[in-house]
Amino acid sequence: MSEKPAGLTNLASVTSNADRREAADHELDLHAITSQPLSIGEVGEEFTSDRKFFILKRLNYGHLDNLDDLPPGAVFMMEKIQSLSSEEARAIIEDYLAKHLGEVNIPTEEFEFIEKLYKIETSSGGNVAKHLEQSLEKSEYNVASDEVEESSMSSGPSHHVIVDPALQLRVEAGIIAYWSPYPEVRSVTDPYDDPSIPCETPRVYLVGLVWTILGTFINTYFQDRQPSISLLSSVVQLFIYPCGKLCEYFPHWSFKIGKYVIDLNPGPWTYKEQMLATICYNISSTTAYVGSNIQVQKMDIFYNNKWVDFGYQFLLMFFTNFMGFGLAGLVRKFVVYPESAIWPTNLPTLALNSALMQPEKKESINGWRISRYNFLFLTTALSFLWYWVPDYLFTALSTFNWMTWISPNNVNLAVITGSQSGLGLNPISTFDWNIISFLNPLIYPFYTQLNLFLGGLVAFVMTAAFWYTNYKWTAYLPINSNSLFTNTGDYYEVTQVVDENSLFDPDAYEKYGPPFYSAGSLVVYGAFFLIYPFSFFHIMIMKWKQIKGAFVGLYKTFRNKEKSSTYDGFDDSFSRSMTKYKETPEWWFIVILVISLVFGILCVKCYPAETPVWSLFFALALNFIFLIPLSIIYATTGFSFGLNVLIELIVGYAIPNNGLALMLVKALGYNIDGQCQTFLGDLKIGHNLRIPPRATFRVQIISTIVFSFVSLGVVNLAMETIKDYCHPHQPQKFTCPSSTTFYSSSVLWGVIGPKKIFSGIYPNLRWCFLIGFLLAFPVVFLQKMFKRNRLVQTFQPTLIIGGMLNWSPYNLTYYTPSFIASFFFMYYIRKNLFAWWSKYNYVLSGGLSAGVAFSSVIIFFAVQYHDKSISWWGNDVNTYGVDYVGPIRLNATTDAPGGYFGPRQGHYP
Repeated sequence: MSEKPAGLTNLASVTSNADRREAADHELDLHAITSQPLSIGEVGEEFTSDRKFFILKRLNYGHLDNLDDLPPGAVFMMEKIQSLSSEEARAIIEDYLAKHLGEVNIPTEEFEFIEKLYKIETSSGGNVAKHLEQSLEKSEYNVASDEVEESSMSSGPSHHVIVDPALQLRVEAGIIAYWSPYPEVRSVTDPYDDPSIPCETPRVYLVGLVWTILGTFINTYFQDRQPSISLLSSVVQLFIYPCGKLCEYFPHWSFKIGKYVIDLNPGPWTYKEQMLATICYNISSTTAYVGSNIQVQKMDIFYNNKWVDFGYQFLLMFFTNFMGFGLAGLVRKFVVYPESAIWPTNLPTLALNSALMQPEKKESINGWRISRYNFLFLTTALSFLWYWVPDYLFTALSTFNWMTWISPNNVNLAVITGSQSGLGLNPISTFDWNIISFLNPLIYPFYTQLNLFLGGLVAFVMTAAFWYTNYKWTAYLPINSNSLFTNTGDYYEVTQVVDENSLFDPDAYEKYGPPFYSAGSLVVYGAFFLIYPFSFFHIMIMKWKQIKGAFVGLYKTFRNKEKSSTYDGFDDSFSRSMTKYKETPEWWFIVILVISLVFGILCVKCYPAETPVWSLFFALALNFIFLIPLSIIYATTGFSFGLNVLIELIVGYAIPNNGLALMLVKALGYNIDGQCQTFLGDLKIGHNLRIPPRATFRVQIISTIVFSFVSLGVVNLAMETIKDYCHPHQPQKFTCPSSTTFYSSSVLWGVIGPKKIFSGIYPNLRWCFLIGFLLAFPVVFLQKMFKRNRLVQTFQPTLIIGGMLNWSPYNLTYYTPSFIASFFFMYYIRKNLFAWWSKYNYVLSGGLSAGVAFSSVIIFFAVQYHDKSISWWGNDVNTYGVDYVGPIRLNATTDAPGGYFGPRQGHYP
C-alpha cells in the first residue's frame, strides 16, 4: 500500500484533462516515471490483467522480462488508451480510414484489419459478442500476478485477430492519435514529449560546431579524391555522444543575458541535446556543390578565371547555401508536418540516437537479449574489421565479377555479367557493404527497393538492345560508360573545341566533331527527360488535396493578422506536441531568401560571370515548382533526384555558347533543392523528437555559416597545396572526378550547346518529355480507381524511372545485392519477426555504415596515402579481362565508313 501514492503521483504526469489536440495531452514527466518505476498493476486501472498484456503486446512491449518496471512509453500509451472513449476512438479510426486508403506506406494487412474492426464495432454498437469475450478470457494472457513468464508474454492472439472489438478499436485509435500509424516511425520514436528536458544548451553549440568544422574539413578536402572519403553523420553521432558525456563535467555556472538564463551544465547530456548537435553537423555531412564551380573557374587546367577572388566565392557560396534554407521554411507544411512524410532516410539517425541515449528494459526478442547500444557497437566493430578484406586484402570480393573469370576475354560474357564496365547480371555480385548499401536496403521501404530494381532491369534490357543493334553508333563504344567519346571511339577532350578563353571554337569543332554517348548514357538521359514531367504531374494530381491544403494554410499564415499557428490542420501527435514551443515565423525564412537573392545579384553584377540576372529568378522559380513534388517523393519513399539535367538543357538553349552562365545557374538550381531537402530532413528530425523549432532554426543558421566559411577555406587550401591537383595521374588520387565532369558538362551543354547535341545527334530523346507527360495520366487513373489493390499501389513508375537514373557507370552489380538485402530485412524479417526488426534493423544499418566509414579513413591513411598495395591473384584478377578495360563490339577504324562513325565531316550539327 505504501507504494501506491508514489505510483499515483507518477501517473499524474501522464494523465491530462486537456483535449488531445493540445500539447499538454502529449506530455509526460520523464524523471518522475523513471525515478519511481510503475508496474503493470499500477497503470490502466480500468483494464483487467488480460487486456493489459494484450495492449502491451500490440504496442510491441510484449517481450519484457519484468513488468514491475514498465518503460515510459508503455505507461504513457496505456493511460492514453484508457482515456479514449468509444466515440473518440471511432472518430479517430474513421479519419484514419479516409486519409490512408491506398497509401503504400501503410501495411495492407494492418489497414484491412482496422477497417474490419471499425465495421464490426460500429455495427454492434459497442456490444461485444460473448464468444469473443470468452476467447480473450481463456487466452494465455490470463495471469493474476504482475510478473509473467516469457511464454505467456509472447503467445496469445495476434493483434490482427479480432477478439475484443471495443478494446482493440481503442488500442488502434490510441496508437494513431498518440503515436504514429507507421510502424517504421514508432520503432525509432517515443509517443510522448517532456518539455523540461534541456535541449538548446551552450554545450550543444560547442560539440556540434567542433564536429561541423572537423567534418567539413575532411569531407571537403577529400571530396575530389577517387575514391572519396567522407565522415558520415552516423559516424559523427558516435563521436558526439562521448563528447556530450564529457560536457557533464563542466562547472555548473550560469549567467543571464536579458531575460534568458544560460546554464553551462544543466545536468546529464540528454537525447534532445544529442540530436540537436547531430542536426548541427548534418549540414556538413554533404559537401558544397559550388566547390566544383570555384575549382573549374579558378584553376588553370579548366577556365582559369583570374577574377575569381574571395568576394566572388563568398557571394556564390552563401547565395546557393542559404537560398535552399529560405525555401525550406516555406515548404515545410508540405513535407515536414504531414504524418505521411515519414522521411525513411532519417530513421537510422533517430534509431542511433535512441540506441545511444535511451535506457532500455531487459527483454528477449526471438532469443536476442542484447541491447541496441551494445548491438550498435558490435556491428560497427565487425563492419570495421570486415571492410579491410574487400577494400584492401581481397578486393575481388568487392566487385565480385566471378563469371567473367571463366573466360576473361569473352566480350559478350563481360558485357552481360561484368561488374566494372558491363551490365552486372550477377546473382552474387559483392561481399562489400559499401556496394550492398548503394540503394540503402535497410532504410528504403521494400516497395521502393522493388521499383528501383525493376527500373534497373528495364535499363539493363534497353542498354543491351541499343548496343547490340548499334543504335546511334553505340556498338563502337563501351556499353555502359559515363564518358564522352569522339567519332573514332576515343575519349572526347573538350579542350579540343574551345579557344584559349574557353569559348566555343567553330573551326576546331568542325575538325574534331561532336561528342557521343554510350548506350548506358542514352538510357540515363532518356530516363531524366521522362521523370521530370511524369513526377511533377503525377504528384500534383495524386497529392493535390494535401498540396492545396498546404498552400491555403501558407496563404492564411501570411494574410491572417491574428497569428494563426503554422500547425493548423495537422492533428498528429508530433504536430500537436510541437504547438508547445514558439514557432519559427515564415517571415524569418523570407528574409533569408531575400538576402540570399541579393547576394546572387551582387555575384553576377559585380563580377564578369557572364550570367544575366533574370536567370537567377528563373532558377529560383524552377526549383520552387519542382521542389514540392520532389520533396514529397523523397519524404515518402526515400528516393531523390536533382534538377541538374533539366537546368542544363534549358539554360543551354536559353543562354547558348556560355559555359560560365550554365555552371552558375546549374549550381544554383541543383544546390537549392539539395540543400533545401537537407534542411527539411533536419526539420523533420526535430519534429519527430519534439525539438523546439526556433532551436533547430538557430542551429541550422549558425552551422551553415560555419560550414560555408570552412568549405571556402578548404577548397582554396586544396588547390594551393596539393601538387598536380585535379590531374588524371595525381599520386594521391586527387583527380577531381566531380569537377572534371562539371567542367565537361559546362562545355558540352554551355559552350557547344544542347541544340547541336540533342537536335542534331539524338533528336529522339526529346520525345521522352512528351512520353513522361502522357504516361502520368493513365497511371493516376489506375491508382485512383484501384485504391484497394495493393499491386497497383505498389507499382510506382516514378521509382521505376528513378531506378534507371543510376545507370552508367553503375549497373545491376549495385542493384541486386541491395534488393536481396531489402527483401530479407525490409520484407521477410519485418513481416515475420517485427519485434526484432523494430528494435535492431535501423541500428544495424547505422552500425554497418559507421564501421565502413571508420575503416575507409584508417585504410586511406595507413596503406593508400603512401601506396602499400598487395599484389596477388585476389587483388589482380579483376584487371585480367575485357570487363576492366570496357568491351566494344565494333572498331571504328576498320568497321565504320571512312574510319569514323556518325555524321560526316562538314555536316556536323
